[in-house]
Amino acid sequence: QVQLVESGGGLVQPGGSLRLSCAASGIIFSIYAMAWYRQAPGKQRELVAAIGSGGSSNYADSVKGRFTISRDNVKSTVYLQMNSLKPDDTAVYYCNTFDETRAYWGQGTQVTVSS
Repeated sequence: QVQLVESGGGLVQPGGSLRLSCAASGIIFSIYAMAWYRQAPGKQRELVAAIGSGGSSNYADSVKGRFTISRDNVKSTVYLQMNSLKPDDTAVYYCNTFDETRAYWGQGTQVTVSS
């Protein structure tokens, strides 16, 4: 079955950096688009960044220029490099992919940006 396992979250000061990782199994990783979403308390889950099987990427306006999504098809892993973090980036971050039948989600990793 499809499994997505996130890691790399934690507590960081404003202006700091974190790199999230999502290891995928149960899929032919190289042909799947992958994405990162986040959900802050009391808010809806929102798309942060996505990367296609060919490597093209897109970002939410709120993170453009600060976050970078990348993938390693050998390791079946997608990354989210987060720089210049702000308190508004505090949320649970989820890894996502989908096929013709359904979407798949990881368990989430907490990112807290606070001094």
